[in-house]
Amino acid sequence: ICTKVSGLCGLENRRKRRITGKLVAEAKFLHNIPDGDLDMNAQFKFLMACTLALSGLWAQAQTASVKVQWLGQAAFKITSPEGKVIITDPWLKANPLTPVEFKTLENLGKVDVLLVTHGHLDHFADAPAIAKLNNVPMYAPGDMNASVVALGILPPELAPRFNKSGVVEPSPGIKVTPVHAEHSSVINWKNPATNKDEIHVGGEPVGFIIELEDGFKIYHMGDTGLFSDMKFIADYYKPDLVLMPIGGNFTMGPKDAAYAANELMKIPNVIAMHYGANPLAKGTLVQFMDFMKNPKIKVHPLKPGEV
Repeated sequence: ICTKVSGLCGLENRRKRRITGKLVAEAKFLHNIPDGDLDMNAQFKFLMACTLALSGLWAQAQTASVKVQWLGQAAFKITSPEGKVIITDPWLKANPLTPVEFKTLENLGKVDVLLVTHGHLDHFADAPAIAKLNNVPMYAPGDMNASVVALGILPPELAPRFNKSGVVEPSPGIKVTPVHAEHSSVINWKNPATNKDEIHVGGEPVGFIIELEDGFKIYHMGDTGLFSDMKFIADYYKPDLVLMPIGGNFTMGPKDAAYAANELMKIPNVIAMHYGANPLAKGTLVQFMDFMKNPKIKVHPLKPGEV
């Protein structure tokens, strides 16, 4: 059984091993089976308990999967094992790569979690509308959301403040931790009174560690250049999948991104993002793949709209 992210069997196997360990431990407890060496009677009981446990695993594996759909740039629609929908960095209406279907925000369906890494328009543009449409809070850097509230873009209840290392649970079973990103952040806001563009505080940019109900972890890097603590983030949080910018000019280009993947993080599964939508970001997936030399890392090529 694989997740609906094409080819992510390795991630699903890791998820099943976590579930298996939990179920077997529960089986031992329920059947009063001691740890350590087992006599013949205990071995039989343990075998039967494991059979029941693994049947439970099979039922979970049939219904629980992770779906990651790229919508262009840094926008993703992630569906959790329990069917929760997480939207990241929604620049959809004006994004040339976004599938036509999702330029109508209602077609996203019910959104349970909304995450924005920083204030630049190609990450923030459609987030306030999605927040209002679904009555769901927009989680973004704390100082960015302070500006969002002060400018009247969103009310306080839809713009909660948090910051790096501050774990939140925006929907039951979904945990989100903001982490460092090497970038910048401002809000470009058109003042309705003057009809002029204004630049406002956007807080410090972040990436997100998104932990799903079954412990599966996704590292959305946001916009970032190289920094050495990528290794720390990978070592400490142990993500299963990383969503990584490769376009260059504003973020890491293909060579830098591949170095981060191969040498610093070594996260087993990678989906490239933040390329192809802006002519200044010239990096391509083909270039990135040419630099990816670690056979233990799987790059999953997605076109916008694919899962």
